[in-house]
Amino acid sequence: MEDDNKYIRFDWAAKRMLRDKANFGVFEGLITVLLNEPVHIIEILESESNQNDPDDKFNRVDIKARDSKDEIILVEIQQARELYYLERMLYGVAKTITEHISLGDKYNKVKKVYSISILYFDLGQGADYLYHGQTSLVGVHTKDTLKINTRDKGIIKIKTPEEIFPEYFIIRVNEFNKVAKTPLEEWIDYLKNGHIKDDTTAPGLQEAREKLQYLKMDKAERKAYDRHIDNIMVQNDVLDTAKMEGREEGREEGRKEGREEGRKEGRKEGRKEGMLAVAKNLKSMGLDLPAIVQATGLSEEEIDRL
Repeated sequence: MEDDNKYIRFDWAAKRMLRDKANFGVFEGLITVLLNEPVHIIEILESESNQNDPDDKFNRVDIKARDSKDEIILVEIQQARELYYLERMLYGVAKTITEHISLGDKYNKVKKVYSISILYFDLGQGADYLYHGQTSLVGVHTKDTLKINTRDKGIIKIKTPEEIFPEYFIIRVNEFNKVAKTPLEEWIDYLKNGHIKDDTTAPGLQEAREKLQYLKMDKAERKAYDRHIDNIMVQNDVLDTAKMEGREEGREEGRKEGREEGRKEGRKEGRKEGMLAVAKNLKSMGLDLPAIVQATGLSEEEIDRL
């Protein structure tokens, strides 16, 4: 891609630019195509997971926003694999709900939460690049959907569980291999490849074309951005190499033993050695201990011994 048509990656924009009210339109566009309804962001809320340090390249990038319906939207952009990512998603939503209700408040103050995960690693097994989950309560025998009567400002309203319980979107960026035709596909193409059509009409991408151009950054910003991209490439290369070496060492050990037990033990030892090599490299790069634990799954004690 030529520099005069090069756009800043969304993870960088989310960390550095999309918290600015002038750039809310980009963020609103992504949420609009996912929810299939117009979304208006009122404010970006602070989260303890927000990171602004240039060395936090392995940390999740979190956006926590409140929309015009007084709902909460969480966006997490994850580069490195996490063993318990679904559990982390659930924890993040639960923590958000409790953060936004005060002791003594009635339960009608509970906020609807949308959790959106943009993942650049392979999560589980599945053929699609977008998964959506929400809670409905269905009769075991009748198969009807439960609806609840609620009172709001003296008026009886009927709500379904889907209107109250959190919703989850998981975007598996690496699984997208299509020619972008719909607004959603255009957005995923941008997330994966940095492509934005000149004639795009997808919500938010028009704004992105104007505001997220690489050449519009000043020299210091471009330098920091280039370092960020290099770090991501190094991370992916190191992890891929470690996995390959782990598999090879495992197979070699298995062949030497000549028994199923030996093969299993060999693969296990090979993977462990591979992760130790990853940790050693990351440690030499100056990455902090919690980030290395997150990237490798090793314990702090194992990493300290390297």
